[in-house]
Amino acid sequence: MDYNYFQNSEAAGFSSAEELIVREKSVATLMRNVYLWMTLALVVTGMTAFYLSESYAFLNLIGEHPFIFWGAIIGEFALVLSLSAAIQKLSFPVAGVLFIVYSILNGVTLSLVFMVYTEASIATTFYIAAGTFAGMALVGSFVKKDLSAIGRILIMALIGLIIATVVNMFLNSSGLDLVISYAGVLIFVGLTAFDAQKIKNLLIQSQNYTEENQMKLALSGSLMLYLDFVNLFLYLLRIFGDRK
Repeated sequence: MDYNYFQNSEAAGFSSAEELIVREKSVATLMRNVYLWMTLALVVTGMTAFYLSESYAFLNLIGEHPFIFWGAIIGEFALVLSLSAAIQKLSFPVAGVLFIVYSILNGVTLSLVFMVYTEASIATTFYIAAGTFAGMALVGSFVKKDLSAIGRILIMALIGLIIATVVNMFLNSSGLDLVISYAGVLIFVGLTAFDAQKIKNLLIQSQNYTEENQMKLALSGSLMLYLDFVNLFLYLLRIFGDRK
């Protein structure tokens, strides 16, 4: 994952046109690495989830000691909050390792997906999620309109979605669950475009950052998009998934 970083145009003797080309290439390289890190984390999560769902030893362990599963959920939640808040204070290798650890923990909790839903419906939903995600990421990367206002609305809607989900844990309403699922899809479709634009803008502005800070910024962007994709996939699976 190599990075071509912005250089001082006067020292390098660049003209304005040449500097613009260098900047565009640098941003393109950084964005490519954002998606490479995201893809790597998704592969680790998927492989972990599939392997554990097929492991009788793991299933027996969780059946006998369910607190291990809940510990993994609490651990991944605490880790993603800590990593998001402190990524710029960590070294890049440490931040990278923590990102992979988080993707493994997420795979542990998502192993339930393979236990509950058929593999065919998981695969179909994954393709739908991947196509939707790719389309909205392209929209966010190339649309000229500032999506900040829309992003703020979506974040508020996400808070409402979380509250509705908690409430429905007690109500156990199938109708409300369906509404939550469709709302979740719409929210994360929008957040994908918003985050893609936000990450690109941050990378454009990162020309004066150190090399390591640029790398950590790209890693932080990968984490954002990884979360968008996973949540989009899970809400789509609640709509299209076939239970075993």
